[in-house]
Amino acid sequence: MSGEPSREEIRGLVTAVVDEVLGDASNPASQEAAARSEADARSGAAGADRIAVGADHGGFALKERLAAELRDRGHAVTDCGTHSTESADYPDFAHAVARHVADGSCDVGIVVDGAGIGSAMTANKVPGIRAATCWDVSSAQNSREHNHANVLSLGAGLLGENLALQVVYAWLATPWGGERHARRVNKITEYEGRYLRGQR
Repeated sequence: MSGEPSREEIRGLVTAVVDEVLGDASNPASQEAAARSEADARSGAAGADRIAVGADHGGFALKERLAAELRDRGHAVTDCGTHSTESADYPDFAHAVARHVADGSCDVGIVVDGAGIGSAMTANKVPGIRAATCWDVSSAQNSREHNHANVLSLGAGLLGENLALQVVYAWLATPWGGERHARRVNKITEYEGRYLRGQR
């Protein structure tokens, strides 16, 4: 529709906001933000070829199944752990996944714990991350199309493996809608930037 910003204009706006928040482009933090924006553009336009996965002990079995399935489908999977069913803290693995997405080394991330809530909370503390807990195909598609989610959080205690796989495949296959949704997602970035600058 006429009057709505183009993708290039939106990317320019995001870059300007990131530059204002993080400072000079020669700063390593600014370079990281630029990589994050580039990763966002890739995941919205060309799919998610590089996927970071992580889980606590409660999500270990499902994470292992997801990683194997994704590799079989040709994705490059970075496994952030855990690597056993021994008790482990979900924030550590959610943070590791979120960092891979934020720094651009992975296009998107998938985190798994018992309910999928705590891992999403943790991932969303990392600037540039939009983690969504999804329990079905519809919420997965909505989180990508409307909210440009770049981390998917799953609850292994609430989803069977087959449904979890359906959710993952739907999430990965759904493109970012852009256009009217972009204004709202830009506001998420804007509010995040205010707190990074110590404002409200």
